Amino acid sequence: MEFFKRAREFCKEVIVEFRRVTWPSRAELANSTVVVIAVTVVIALFLGGVDILLARVVERILR
Repeated sequence: MEFFKRAREFCKEVIVEFRRVTWPSRAELANSTVVVIAVTVVIALFLGGVDILLARVVERILR
């Protein structure tokens, strides 16, 4: 029974904390999503370029 009492208390505390959260507006969320996608694409292109460069270097070394 102690488990259920603690679980109920935990759920009440979670609800209280969710009421304190400042949720982003739809515009803020859209802007943040665009930034995350743009940064992900830039990093992917960078890592892809480094991978191709290192593969060519290793290929020349092994010849």
